[in-house]
Amino acid sequence: MNLSGVLFFPVTPYDSAGALAQDVLAEHIGRGLAHGTGGVFVACGTGEFSALSQSEHARAVRVAAETVRGAVPVLAGAGGPLGAALEQARTAREAGADGLLLMPPYLTQGTAAGFAEYVRAIAAELPVIIYQRGSVVLDPATVVELARIPGVIGLKDGLGDIDRMQRIVLAVRREIGPDFTFFNGLPTAELTMPAYRGIGVELYSSAVFAFAPEIATAYFNGDDRLITEFYAPLVELRSKAPGYAVALVKAGLRLRGLDVGPVRAPLTDLTPEHLAELDSILKNGLALVGA
Repeated sequence: MNLSGVLFFPVTPYDSAGALAQDVLAEHIGRGLAHGTGGVFVACGTGEFSALSQSEHARAVRVAAETVRGAVPVLAGAGGPLGAALEQARTAREAGADGLLLMPPYLTQGTAAGFAEYVRAIAAELPVIIYQRGSVVLDPATVVELARIPGVIGLKDGLGDIDRMQRIVLAVRREIGPDFTFFNGLPTAELTMPAYRGIGVELYSSAVFAFAPEIATAYFNGDDRLITEFYAPLVELRSKAPGYAVALVKAGLRLRGLDVGPVRAPLTDLTPEHLAELDSILKNGLALVGA
């Protein structure tokens, strides 16, 4: 699977009644395609994976696949209880997804062998990128064994432990080869990309691309001013409340004129004060890139 450039994680829009707004999702994804994303990850963390019903998940993936029409890979979120993850994987395959971003199992923790069997079952449906975060904290030997499972094609890191990731990357490159995909999946990943590039990880997910693709693309193309002038204050704002990693993106989209609705509980939307702060940060970033 050829993932390249800035990886796009669209939000899941809701209408005034709180239902999935499929037309808005299609428009949202279309805007991202127009700015040259290298992959679309639908119904994942930014897409409020944990808040979606199985039906909503399936419809969101279908909208993404029909909008993208093969232009770039489409991956869907899957995870939680094994039965639910398998249903998500199967409906994603039927909808036309190219692969899955595998979220951690919900609450249950087992052995490395047990996690490998969980991954093996889901990877039999579609290619899988494992998401290291929360309860999934992997050592180099475990990642090598997971990478040997047919259908396991990559690892997204949401921990930010650079020492651990350096050892994982070295072990996988030595034992498996160069085709296994790694990418930085921290919130506002741009701020930590200098460190990830230092260990050979070039790909990253961009929450900013979802609401300000002009800024995300300018950073990708080398505008380092944005680290101090845009990304650093955005990360400071994001840290002011749990769940703001998603709420900021939805608020940013609304500020840009796309009504994607609020976040779903237990997440909460920005306070008026924080929304005004986001508006100022966003305007400054857009001015810097001439947008």
